[in-house]
Amino acid sequence: MKDVIIKFTEKPELEDGIMIEGLPGVGNVGKLAAEHLVEELSMIKFAEVYSKYLPPQVTVGEDGVVSLVKHDLHYRKGKDGQRDIVVLTGDFQGLTPEGQYELSMAAIELAKELGVTTVFTLGGYGVIKLIEEPGVLGAVTSASLKPRLEEVGVSFKKGEPSSGIIGASGLLLGLGQLENIAGVCLMGETSGYFVDPRSARSVLTVLGKYLGFELDYSSLEEKAKQIDEI
Repeated sequence: MKDVIIKFTEKPELEDGIMIEGLPGVGNVGKLAAEHLVEELSMIKFAEVYSKYLPPQVTVGEDGVVSLVKHDLHYRKGKDGQRDIVVLTGDFQGLTPEGQYELSMAAIELAKELGVTTVFTLGGYGVIKLIEEPGVLGAVTSASLKPRLEEVGVSFKKGEPSSGIIGASGLLLGLGQLENIAGVCLMGETSGYFVDPRSARSVLTVLGKYLGFELDYSSLEEKAKQIDEI
């Protein structure tokens, strides 16, 4: 098997496009946010990514049919001045450091091919305590990106996160920077103890303000209530 295989159902052409990554991580904030975005914007699935660097397993659907684990790519053409968007989601990240690099580089190469000029990565920022109204911490590939992000509610704390950004959310920024693709990481504050829909909403609220779209958050609010009850 090749290291990374991308199977297309179509290949959209984007103009000044944005790639948004949301894979599992702290509080599953990024994954929740990206999947909610795909659903609310009725995005179109156009590719699946398979790799030997993902876990050696298949998922089993309710009908008993198996599927090899993968990443999914969806797109939406911008409307009324909005930018074109590609969203990268999946149930797993790469299992090894090599796998993380290979999958992230494949995503960056695809982004360039499609016409993406900016990458947003979404994730959680562990604060080891419960938070009622999570804030959103940012990191960027260029200081010139900060003013607009600060306007929509993103905070930049000196030296934070102190351990850096691990996994796809960090590598997509770093590797994209090498390929002259601007990058932003949005991290929602979360306890990290459990899946955190409230933090995912905070991240999406900021992203929506930045990109100029509005979302219905009722399903995330219902998930947050369920977590509160637990």
